[in-house]
Amino acid sequence: MISSPQLRAARAMLNWSATELAERAGTSRNTIQRLEQSEGVPASRTQTLIDIQRVFEAAGIEFIGTSENGPGVRLNLKSPTTPRRPNFL
Repeated sequence: MISSPQLRAARAMLNWSATELAERAGTSRNTIQRLEQSEGVPASRTQTLIDIQRVFEAAGIEFIGTSENGPGVRLNLKSPTTPRRPNFL
């Protein structure tokens, strides 16, 4: 399960707003903000976290480590299926 630091890092790597992630994941902006404020695996419905993780993975984010041991993210630009918004816009 993804952790709050991974969620924050993935969103930053893609330069997505909380609103943009919420729309893509089918949840609310308030939910995204609440999940990001936690440490470790956030308290939430499992399906919400799975939906968020799938959206990130479709955009090229790879989740590495575990929430207890070396959690991280990296961006795989070779196979994203969701276009990224350029950082300069």
